[in-house]
Amino acid sequence: MFTGIVEEMGHLAHKGQGPSGLTMTFNGRVVLEGTAIGDSIAVNGVCLTVTQFDHRQFTVGVAPETLSRTNLGDLALGDAVNLERAVTPTTRLGGHYVQGHVDGRGILRERKGNREALWLTIKAEPAIMRYVVTKGFISLDGTSLTVVDVWPDRFNVMLVPHTQDHIVLPRRKLGDAINIEVDILGKYVEKLIAPIVQDRQADRAGLSMEKLKENGFL
Repeated sequence: MFTGIVEEMGHLAHKGQGPSGLTMTFNGRVVLEGTAIGDSIAVNGVCLTVTQFDHRQFTVGVAPETLSRTNLGDLALGDAVNLERAVTPTTRLGGHYVQGHVDGRGILRERKGNREALWLTIKAEPAIMRYVVTKGFISLDGTSLTVVDVWPDRFNVMLVPHTQDHIVLPRRKLGDAINIEVDILGKYVEKLIAPIVQDRQADRAGLSMEKLKENGFL
């Protein structure tokens, strides 16, 4: 579990094929403090397991499913990434509950504003947009942000100067893919109320003139 508060920006130092598939090595400093083999580190919002590390970098394995759902496969050597260690019981929850399980990729369609306020508009598929609400939480490349405006196929966020200086998102170009994780609370609520909605729809579908007559209403 993560909070979406990026601890530092690292860089892709190496990628290649290992015995179990694709491996990636990232430079880092803060996220290596207290790290052990098997720990989780979010890279651009993707929860990955540390398989090797030293005082300046760590290595993770990346599964084909992860590559298909995220922008990690687009990274070139030297590209910057957002890094965050998994939370502990004493961690301040400065953002929101982020699992590091990316729901899909959005596309940066518009950027405007200035140093004081950078506005970014992200286009996303309907499967993601159904969970995006105005003033709700969303994780973009692992950064916890607040949604400002929502349209049927896109939404926007605003970055203040401090945020611009400490995350990868402002470096994105138009057309770049961005990892999106929606607020898990929305998905839980949907699953809980789905049976209730289905039951009500079934009841309405079963109401007819014949049934009303059978039960003495007509």
